[in-house]
Amino acid sequence: MIKFLQAASRWLASYTSYFIIGIAVVTFFIPDLFVWVKGHAQTAILGFIMLTMGLTLSTTDFKVLLSRPLDIFIGACAQFILMPLIAYTLVHVFQLDRQLAIGILLVGCCPGGVSSNIMSYLCNGDVAFSVGMTCASTLLAPVMTPLLMQLTAGEIVEIDTVGMFVNILIVTIIPVGIGALLNYYYSRKEEFKTIQSVMPGFSVLGLACIVGGVISAVHDKLVANGMEVFLWTFFIVLCHNSIGYLLGYITGKFCRFNTAKKRTISIEVGMQNAGLATNLASNFFLATNPLSVVPCAISCAWHSISGTILASIFKASDTWKKGQGKEVSL
Repeated sequence: MIKFLQAASRWLASYTSYFIIGIAVVTFFIPDLFVWVKGHAQTAILGFIMLTMGLTLSTTDFKVLLSRPLDIFIGACAQFILMPLIAYTLVHVFQLDRQLAIGILLVGCCPGGVSSNIMSYLCNGDVAFSVGMTCASTLLAPVMTPLLMQLTAGEIVEIDTVGMFVNILIVTIIPVGIGALLNYYYSRKEEFKTIQSVMPGFSVLGLACIVGGVISAVHDKLVANGMEVFLWTFFIVLCHNSIGYLLGYITGKFCRFNTAKKRTISIEVGMQNAGLATNLASNFFLATNPLSVVPCAISCAWHSISGTILASIFKASDTWKKGQGKEVSL
C-alpha cells in the first residue's frame, strides 16, 4: 500500500498542472462535486498544504536565511515589489472589471508558490536560495499581503487587513511551523520519512480540491458571463506571470547573480502562492465580488504549467550548450 501511495505521489507531483486542469474541467461539468470546499474546509485544506511544505524544511533551510541575507533581501524585495506593481499596472492599463482586478491584485500581493522549489531543482537553479526565498516571503506574508492589498486595492474595495493578517497566520505560519518542528524532531525515523514521501501527492490533491471548490462556487457566474470572461482573465494571468518571470530574471542580471541564481529568482518572483490567494478571495471577497476568485483559481493551474515550461526551457538551454561543446556555467 505504501509503495502504491509513493508511486501515486510521484505521479501527481510530476503531472500537477494536468491533474488540476482535469479536476477544473470535470468540476465545471459537475459543479456539485466540490461544493463542500468552502469556509473552514477550504482553510483547513490550505493549512494542510502548508503543513506539507513545513515537513520538508530543516534547520539547514532556515540557516540559509541567516547565511545569505543579501540574496534573500533582494529576492524578498523583488517578490513584494515587482508582482504587486505588475498586477497594479495591468489592472489600470486594461481597465479591468473591479471583481477581476481584486483577484489579480490578490495574486500579486501573495508570497511565492510552494512548488517553485521543485522548478528550481528541475532547471539546475540554486535550490537553497529558492527555499530561502520561499521561507522569507511566507514568513513576511501575514504583514506584507494585507498591507500591499490596502495600497493597491484599497481604492476599489474595503480591505480587512487585521482579518487577513490572522487568516494568513493560521493557514501559513502556524502549519509551516508545526511541520518544521515535526521534521526537526522526527526526521531520522524511517516511519516519518515514509510519511514525507507521500505528502507531495496529498498536497496536490489539496490544491485540486481548492480549485474545484472555486469552480463550484463561481460556476453559475462563469456560465452567465460566458467564455469571454475566462479567456480575458487567463490573458491577464498570463501577462502577470510572464512579466514576473522576465523582471525577476532581469533583477538577477542587474544584481550580477550567477546563472543558477538568476533562474531561481525568476521562478520565485513569477510563481505565486495562488492557493493562498484563492483562500483569501473566498473568505474576504466572494460574498460581494464573486468573480474575484476566478483569477486566483486560474493562477493555481497556470503557474504550475508555466513554471514547468520555464524550467524545461532553462534545462534545454543547458543541453543545447553541451551539444555545441560550450561550457555550461551555473
